[in-house]
Amino acid sequence: MVRKMSDRTLGQQSQDTERPARALRPRTLEEFVGQGGVKKRLRIYIEAAKSRGEPLDHVLLLSPPGLGKTTLAHIVAQAMEASIKVSSGPAIERPGDLAAILTRLSPGDILFIDEIHRLRRPVEEVLYPAMEDYKLDIVLGEGPHARSIRLDLAPFTLIGATTREGLLTSPLRDRFEVTFRMSFYTAEELALIVTRGAHRLGVEAAEDGAWELASRARGTPRIALRLLRRARDVAQVEGAPCVDRELARRTLDILGIDEQGLDSADRNLLRVLLERFGGGPVGLETLAAALGEDKETILEVYEPYLITRGFIRRTPQGRVATDRARTHLGQAPPGLL
Repeated sequence: MVRKMSDRTLGQQSQDTERPARALRPRTLEEFVGQGGVKKRLRIYIEAAKSRGEPLDHVLLLSPPGLGKTTLAHIVAQAMEASIKVSSGPAIERPGDLAAILTRLSPGDILFIDEIHRLRRPVEEVLYPAMEDYKLDIVLGEGPHARSIRLDLAPFTLIGATTREGLLTSPLRDRFEVTFRMSFYTAEELALIVTRGAHRLGVEAAEDGAWELASRARGTPRIALRLLRRARDVAQVEGAPCVDRELARRTLDILGIDEQGLDSADRNLLRVLLERFGGGPVGLETLAAALGEDKETILEVYEPYLITRGFIRRTPQGRVATDRARTHLGQAPPGLL
């Protein structure tokens, strides 16, 4: 007999489903793996601000996607014993939207704005006095009868995160007192993240299995944990006792991820660059049109890792595929043809 679940039971199941993903995030700087220089400086700044009884200086986090900017913002809030309000550049459409957020902040609160480079210019200009003087300028009325009033804001900390430093305006960038550039993770660091994540998910990960997933995770914790969850699925379906190297490899084969961490989309980009454009150089917009991809996706998702691994180069004339890309796809370098 099948019994209908109550709404309360369904809601509890939904919460239980969401908990593992949240549980994988570290909650303290001690739990946060990697980014040693960033953590060392953050500890100093946090301790100094707490000893003075002041909010932390405004912080700018720069990195490709998935390296832990949002996680680090929440860790900072916990370390400062402060509440955190989370938003994003595209979500704050009008100056009034930002004003509503700022006026609701309590002393010491942290405002985290992801993709801060996508703030509209009128919205961004509201931030300038708020960041410098904790003041909010509001214009009442229109035309010749308009007047401006200035409101006091509670002292707060703005943590901005962006994947595109070059799109930040100079006035906004200059108002951040502290800037951190986060780098890709090593395979050793990712293996530790995978091992800890497996423990929290309630699945056993052998050392060689964790290393196999980590070595193909593109230097990115978010991808490493995503691969771990898929390996857990395979282990559950196959009835395997743990995620070892062979199971990890089967999982990666199913996902189409090769030994260098490239997936089908990465290989397609390299193939188009090599076969349709002779290896380049080719402009970004032309490449995006040939791939049927948005150029922002190429810039933020594909290129950082492909450049870091030496598969493509940026030149003033456009993108160029390297000999390593040719070798990886089984094509002979031009000099050997």
